[in-house]
Amino acid sequence: MIYGVKVVRAIGLAAGLAIGGALVGACSSGSSSSTTTGAPTSTSGTPSTSSTTSASASSTTSAGAVRCATARLVGSIVGSNGAAGTIETTVAMRSTAATPCILGGYPGLQMLASGGGSLPTTVIRKGSYGFTSMAPATVTLSSGQSAYFNVGYSDVPVGTETSCPTSASFEVTPPNALDHLVIAATLAPCGNGTLVVSPVFVASGSNSQSTAPSS
Repeated sequence: MIYGVKVVRAIGLAAGLAIGGALVGACSSGSSSSTTTGAPTSTSGTPSTSSTTSASASSTTSAGAVRCATARLVGSIVGSNGAAGTIETTVAMRSTAATPCILGGYPGLQMLASGGGSLPTTVIRKGSYGFTSMAPATVTLSSGQSAYFNVGYSDVPVGTETSCPTSASFEVTPPNALDHLVIAATLAPCGNGTLVVSPVFVASGSNSQSTAPSS
């Protein structure tokens, strides 16, 4: 969590969005789905949570507000934690737009190697983690305010895996966008690079949710 928002046991630093073969476009549906550059696998385990609070954006859509342009969003890792093989990372997308804008649904993620090449990435929306399974909601951001999303994964090799892809950064495609942000982050998900992603949320308000503790 970002400290000031709820945390659910989380991860090794990092988080981002679909592009290159494994892009998961944002969506307002609450059902789980996946996109992958390889064979998808499932993850399990729901870390316990603790909480703090912090002011951020409104969960009420402003009349006439438009989608937040990717070029007007600044992405960063704001917290991570991990335990018992489950890693969770919280990513913030801060608006720099002069006027209010909206985001709603799931971001897309694609892990990248140090040279910028795509790594195997399997993205599952919602999943079964407590910190990713909240219902999607549309949030409104004023300039300087942030929307967040959580990413969870297992760092325990699956089947015949002897190692798991490890990123140097990852692409984050904001909900309903085609372009992306690149955020430096070391993620090492097993199961063909399986990342479970939550919908975007805010730190306070009717659809506030959990974030990871400060790293």
